[in-house]
Amino acid sequence: MSLANNRQVLRRRPGEHTGRLRVKVNKIDAGKPLPGATVRVTPHGRADRVLYELKTDVSGQTDKVELAAPPVEYSYDPDGGKPYAEYDVYSSKDGYSDVTVECTQIYPGITALQHIRMYPRDQPAPSLNRIVIPPNTLWGDFPPKIPESEVKELPPATGFVVLPEPVIPEFMIVHDGVPSNAFAKNYWVPFADYVKNVTSSEIYATWPEETIRANVLAIISIALNRVFTEWYRAKGFSFMITSSTQYDQKFIYGRNIFAEISVIVDEIFNTYITRPHIRQPLFTQYCDGRRSQCPGWMQQWASKDLGVKGMSALNILKHFYGSNIYLSQASKVEGVPMSFPNVVQQLGSTGEPVRRIQSQINTIANNFPAIPRLRVDGIYGEATKASVQKFQSIFNLPQHGVVDFATWYSLTRIYVAVTRMAELVP
Repeated sequence: MSLANNRQVLRRRPGEHTGRLRVKVNKIDAGKPLPGATVRVTPHGRADRVLYELKTDVSGQTDKVELAAPPVEYSYDPDGGKPYAEYDVYSSKDGYSDVTVECTQIYPGITALQHIRMYPRDQPAPSLNRIVIPPNTLWGDFPPKIPESEVKELPPATGFVVLPEPVIPEFMIVHDGVPSNAFAKNYWVPFADYVKNVTSSEIYATWPEETIRANVLAIISIALNRVFTEWYRAKGFSFMITSSTQYDQKFIYGRNIFAEISVIVDEIFNTYITRPHIRQPLFTQYCDGRRSQCPGWMQQWASKDLGVKGMSALNILKHFYGSNIYLSQASKVEGVPMSFPNVVQQLGSTGEPVRRIQSQINTIANNFPAIPRLRVDGIYGEATKASVQKFQSIFNLPQHGVVDFATWYSLTRIYVAVTRMAELVP
């Protein structure tokens, strides 16, 4: 950490359990990083006790810092203590309205990613300059899911249009309340970001990878079922899904997500659960399995236990939803200029996909100048690999310098953001 730009005010005690935090600050939308913002991190409710004072770099990011966290055992025992620590994050910059995020959650051994959007002072305040992150649903008190059929009756042919196959929407329109609350806000959230947010809100990021993967697939399937069946639109609403645990799954505007969850979602965001002889993704309901019981649904704490035993994500899902489920992939992702070519682009690759990668990187580099610009020649050489690696480091992807499925769609999403200035919500 460079002390010229970042000042550590109070040091943690040796031997404490620690997690990691990185803050990203943008000008209103994800396409415009905000360099030079001051970020202060304090224990929750202790604004006077500054643990870190940081500056955002040219990509709008702070250094990654360590923070004290509870023992990992807490997140593996439903009767243990709170498994995460809570910190407050303050962001300020001359000419911009200050933003406070309270209760950013830090788990031991996990990297928390806190995204903050700042508005110029001369623009109308969006009343989102103070965000309070509520507890994880496994720790807090939230209403249980109202049971529904896992397969929905589709709208009649004379009504709304139902696509022949599931499609990944560019955005989820999330109603921040129960369906009948006409005063609740609607948020437009990029699909993969929506899944990362819900997963970070619904389970613990310290759980086994296959358990996280199983829960991600269930969360994706619920979201795609709502989209495919036009569930709320057919009832006269303008949104796709709600943030209510009674009706759908928990989404929290402005909350931090976790790098370990983000990587998994980027790998499988177009994969969903279904059964033979139906077109729609299953409405894969779940519960915690402790405070509420749900026969025939996934029980989150039990999914953790199965992951600890080494069971794969698919077998975890079959344990709860039955042996005849299988995983399918949506072939179309809305809002992308070109679908993944199904061939990994790497050193030695040539052709139009490489040319597209190089062109998109150059456009992204206009807003993220830390990414080296490239000659658009359709040849994947060392320079292209280096630029891809820098892109991956900025956008929390594995830094292998290969454009795989996850990197292809992350490139495309950021390219669309910087060219169209779409308003992206974390």
